[in-house]
Amino acid sequence: MSMMKTVAIAGAVTAALAAQTSTAAAMEKEKCYGVSLAGENDCAAGEGTTCKGTSKVDYQGNAWTLVDAGTCAEIELPAMADGTARTGSTEELSRDLPA
Repeated sequence: MSMMKTVAIAGAVTAALAAQTSTAAAMEKEKCYGVSLAGENDCAAGEGTTCKGTSKVDYQGNAWTLVDAGTCAEIELPAMADGTARTGSTEELSRDLPA
């Protein structure tokens, strides 16, 4: 009987540590708008959309993807059609919105 208690306690400790690790990993991420390809966003894709995978165009400014904290503006993206540099942002953008 004590062996089963030991296994149960070990399992509970493992689960608690895994949950703590997941929380720490989530804290090291940030929302980055305007970097995901069409249908590959993690969430938020403007009015009338539900969430994950609902962006309609590449680099849609109101759709975000989780990225490592501090890297959003450093993600290399192709320039816009007029040659203007395209960068990610930790705030929603008004560029590259679907028609």
